[in-house]
Amino acid sequence: MSLLPRRFGILLLVTTILNSLKIVGALAVLLVSTFVAAFQVKAQTPPTQPAAPAPAPQAAAPTAAVPASVPPPQMTAPRMGLNVVVLDPAHGGVDLGARGTQGIRESEIVLQFSEQVKRALEAQGFQVVTTREGNDNPSFDDRSARANAQRGAVFITLHISSMGLPGTVRTYVMPDFSPSNDVSGLIPWDRAQAPFTTLSHKLGDSVQAELAKRFRGSPPTAQIAPVRQLRTTAAPAIAVEVSSVSVENRADLDRMIPGVADAIAQGVVAFRPSYVLPTLPSSSGQGALP
Repeated sequence: MSLLPRRFGILLLVTTILNSLKIVGALAVLLVSTFVAAFQVKAQTPPTQPAAPAPAPQAAAPTAAVPASVPPPQMTAPRMGLNVVVLDPAHGGVDLGARGTQGIRESEIVLQFSEQVKRALEAQGFQVVTTREGNDNPSFDDRSARANAQRGAVFITLHISSMGLPGTVRTYVMPDFSPSNDVSGLIPWDRAQAPFTTLSHKLGDSVQAELAKRFRGSPPTAQIAPVRQLRTTAAPAIAVEVSSVSVENRADLDRMIPGVADAIAQGVVAFRPSYVLPTLPSSSGQGALP
């Protein structure tokens, strides 16, 4: 038997074994590399923190029952305070009012009183609305509507009389109204003052007390008279009347302006703590209060 085939067979076997060893070595290197890479990744990744346990649900705090008729404190409507004074210089335009022998016209001089009263009231922190500032003549209803449109207001109409002791001042308020027979509950326009007469008397007395301090011969309290302008005003309302256009010298009236203005302002300030408005019925009918 020839040795060549045997040698060739041995060589082939050795070659096969070597190739197998190479494959096994490559696989071993691949496994080791994979293991090392996985170990490095694991070493660089921060340990996972255990999830915090979910907080236990808390029971809702018990709430006290609130009656339906009593709103929560934060929803309680604030008490309305006195913030606005509506000043009404009477007459104007073709309506000259009272006229004196010295050419004094009520519609003109009352504007001067109104300007000074306005400044005195503003100095006390009130907002002042005037029904006229020039020589115009708003209707009675227009003047009342100006006052009725305000919230937290009082109404003061200013006049110069044609009679009375010169150098004196009087405040007037409406008499009490007779009970209404209107079953609808609405307030007719010409009875707008009815719910406010008590407050108007308090305001009138407060202002007149201050006027009496400054003008000798003036009455100590407000007088009662059916003043047309007050009847349709849905607010505490008074008329202040200075005497008079019959003075011999216009300067006598001019000298009264600062005292009248200060007395009205101080009287309104003194009245302010009493300002708690009555509850009015709501209405939508024509001729009733808005």
